[in-house]
Amino acid sequence: MNKVLATADEAVAAIPDGASIMMGGFGLCGIPEHLIAALHRRGTRNLTIISNNAGIDDYGVGPLLKSRQVRKMISTYVGENKEFERQFLQKEIEVELVPQGTFSERMRAAGAGIGGFFTPTGAGTLIAAGKESRVIDGRTYILEAPLSADFAFIKAWKGDRIGNLVYRKTARNFNPMMATAARHTIAEVEELVDAGALEPDGIHTPGIFVKRLLQGPSYVKRIEKRTITNG
Repeated sequence: MNKVLATADEAVAAIPDGASIMMGGFGLCGIPEHLIAALHRRGTRNLTIISNNAGIDDYGVGPLLKSRQVRKMISTYVGENKEFERQFLQKEIEVELVPQGTFSERMRAAGAGIGGFFTPTGAGTLIAAGKESRVIDGRTYILEAPLSADFAFIKAWKGDRIGNLVYRKTARNFNPMMATAARHTIAEVEELVDAGALEPDGIHTPGIFVKRLLQGPSYVKRIEKRTITNG
C-alpha cells in the first residue's frame, strides 16, 4: 500500500473543528512544521493540541495560538511562547500541565493498550487532585490515565512508502509515542524512500502505526533560543 500524500494541505483537509491532535517535537526540534503550517492555513478551530510545548510566537504551534485556533493545550510547560503564556495567565485558553515523564508515559500507555499506571510523580501536589492514590512500599503513588488523540502529526528523518519511519538523534523525542497513541497518524519526512530501502533493524516506528505520510519540501530547523558569546 502506498500511503504517500502529495502535500501537507491534502493531509489536513479532513481534520474537523474540535479535533484533538498530538504534535511531536521538543522545543523546535523534530516538529511537524509543514503539517502545522497547513492546519494554520486551513483555519481549523477549537482544537485540543497535545504537545510538549508550544514552540515560539511565530513558529511551531505558536501561529495556531495567535490565530485562536486552539481551545486547549495539554503540555509539560508554558516554555518560550509569550502568547501562550499570556493566554494562560489571562485564562483565555484551557491548559493542562503534565510532568514531562508522565506526559510521555501516558501516551506510551495509550499506544500499548494499558488502562493506567501508578507513578510517584506529582503525589502530594495539585497534580494529584481528584486522582486515585496508593501507598506502595511506603511511597505514595497516583494513578495516571492513558493519553490518546484523534490525530498525531509527527516528524521523521526518513520514511518509506508504506509508513516505516526512522528518526534522527534528539529529533526522535516524543514522536514515536505519539505515533502509537493516536487513531490517525500522519507523518512528514525529510527523505522518502521505496519500501525495502530502510534497514529493518533500524526502523523506529513500524508502518502499521502510520496512516499517511508526505515528504516535506524543505526544513528550516530553527533554533528556539540562540545563545552567543564574544570570543
